[in-house]
Amino acid sequence: MTFLKTDLQNNLLTLTIDRPRANAFNLELIRELQNAFKQAARDSQTRVVVLTGAEKVFGAGQDIEEMRAGGETISYRQHLLETYNPLIVQMRQLEKPVIGAINGPCAGASLGIALACDLRFAADAARFVVGFSGIGLVPDSGVSLLLPALIGLGRASEFTFSNQPISAEKALAWGMVNRVIPFDNLMPETLQFAAQLAAGPVGAFGLTKRLFNRAVLPNLEEMLDYEGHIQEIAGKRVEHREGVAAFLEKRMPRF
Repeated sequence: MTFLKTDLQNNLLTLTIDRPRANAFNLELIRELQNAFKQAARDSQTRVVVLTGAEKVFGAGQDIEEMRAGGETISYRQHLLETYNPLIVQMRQLEKPVIGAINGPCAGASLGIALACDLRFAADAARFVVGFSGIGLVPDSGVSLLLPALIGLGRASEFTFSNQPISAEKALAWGMVNRVIPFDNLMPETLQFAAQLAAGPVGAFGLTKRLFNRAVLPNLEEMLDYEGHIQEIAGKRVEHREGVAAFLEKRMPRF
């Protein structure tokens, strides 16, 4: 069963995350995304990638129940090394524009994937939640680096600690997204802009990404590795066990 819909038309590759229950990520979906970006890098017909979610949800982050099924011996660090870390690096190193069409709620690891896009166009009802602290974890999937880089350390700290949602309007004012668009117009406007980029000097865009990565994110891989190290510590603490129990029991955690 596939959880990622792919559509290549007129040099635009649209990737649509489509996994029931809020587009939460499991191993299969992550591998599909890794393979899709690997193919996009090799395919000369793909000049721009648009990433979005099915229905009205971009993504709820990692599927907690899948992680619980791994038992208490699961290594969060190893999980990140095999899943989100290489995916984030793929997205940043792809020498073609990647546009995130954020069509609805976006939380946790899904936020990291959205932030790794070159541009983000958000539906007016989209909401961004850092999410990790709600289950006693720390930001991973590049969020610890990308979020402060986009909105500033103070705002990143506030919304990570409080776990409150960031509205599309705030995200636009703070530079977290490039545009806010009514939901019904989100994909048409995103694809129209993507078509303009696809007709442009994509090779030069790719080289520009190299420059921006060097200037703003020179320590991306180092930070992804360190996130894994810190997440391993957080994942073994009582706070995380209580956070997961509260999430599954649909109650407030007692930290």
